[in-house]
Amino acid sequence: MNRSPDSPGEAGAKRSHLFYQTRLRRPTLDRAEGVYMWDTSGKQYLDGSSGAMVCNIGHSNPRVLAAMRAQMEKSTFGYRLHFETEPAERLATRSAELMPPGLDRLFFVSGGSEAVESAIKMARQYALAIGQPQRYRVISRYPSYHGSTLGALGCTGYTPMTAPFAPMIHESPRIPSPTCYLDRDDLDEVARGRRYADMLEAEILHQGADTVLAFIVEPVGGASTGALVPPVGYMERIREICTRYGVLLIYDEVMTGGGRTGKFLAAEHWDATPDIVVLSKGYAAGYMPLGGMAARNDMVEAVLAHGGFIHGYTYAGNPLACATGLAVIDEIFAQDMMGNAESAGARLKGELAALMDDYAFIGDVRGMGLLLAFELVAERASMDPLPKELNAFNTLVDLAYDEGLIIYSRRTRGGLAGDHFLVCPPMIVTDGHIDEIMGKLRRALDRFADTAGLDR
Repeated sequence: MNRSPDSPGEAGAKRSHLFYQTRLRRPTLDRAEGVYMWDTSGKQYLDGSSGAMVCNIGHSNPRVLAAMRAQMEKSTFGYRLHFETEPAERLATRSAELMPPGLDRLFFVSGGSEAVESAIKMARQYALAIGQPQRYRVISRYPSYHGSTLGALGCTGYTPMTAPFAPMIHESPRIPSPTCYLDRDDLDEVARGRRYADMLEAEILHQGADTVLAFIVEPVGGASTGALVPPVGYMERIREICTRYGVLLIYDEVMTGGGRTGKFLAAEHWDATPDIVVLSKGYAAGYMPLGGMAARNDMVEAVLAHGGFIHGYTYAGNPLACATGLAVIDEIFAQDMMGNAESAGARLKGELAALMDDYAFIGDVRGMGLLLAFELVAERASMDPLPKELNAFNTLVDLAYDEGLIIYSRRTRGGLAGDHFLVCPPMIVTDGHIDEIMGKLRRALDRFADTAGLDR
């Protein structure tokens, strides 16, 4: 494993002038193709998390690379105040066709945090445009993740990320995420869904309904809740509540968008149309930095008529990024990757669930399509988390990495305790790849159990 603070990652690796979150070093990437990646020593890794749930269509897709080369021959940059570009117009048109009814205006950005910031600012400026300046509160959930910029962080419910910046951010009011798998009551799923959704109404009334601007929600939970699927009726109920109180409903589809749940947007799984959708990650699948916000036409027109949208980024609508996004969408549909996400995801979820028969410390398996996760616990009866000192969320990732499998982890309970692991391979994954994932994962779990002294 390479968790030593001063580990160079590779023998003889020179000191790096780069820094990110920690001193962790990893081997140097040489190349990637399909679901595989290779370091410069020749070791092969199966990308079992699609990076950070980004590389939805796999690596080095030749048709996407060809589209990028073709655009590079024409232009790589055109500033939006100087030129309109064909790739941006075409991507906006294609994306509008894939959005929920009425959300046919697109604003492009470079990543998920920027997309969330754009959505919050659009919501606020819309309220001003329609004469509701008192609306400014954005309600979110805990746990949740909506980005790392200060505005997006204010909506994020993950304590280790937010606590250092608490004096600098405007923290949103929060309601509990619907973690039904932890509940120990006699309610059925429908009743639980209503109970969790009604917490939104209670919070709106607590804050003062005329001050609440929006509710932002991950339709299927991302890294902070580990592929948390809402209970039956939850999404429809929150739509009803938002409509009743004039609150805008924002879907954070940064992780779910782009087909990962078996639909292009997770929104399509429910009869609950949002007012704004934010996209990134799978939108360009890691080939270029790209994100977007889709909003209702009437909202956009009201804001533009009120003096314009006071917001923007240098690389918004970059022609190379937009050409890449178009090519990615084409590949998703040409290869029926969403169909594969649904069928392969069902098989992979079943294989992950079967692990519970052999590992008593796996307490839950959840997710939708190829957005899947499993959670480790001290015991299933109580769902108490493993002792923090086991550092399971780092240790198991490292053991899997040693086995040549990349998975993604976070602390489950608001970042303070618990351990969950996302298994989200690219949407081109085959049965053979799933067999390989499970073989490597089982070996890593065996090693973890032995190291931690856990029963199997």
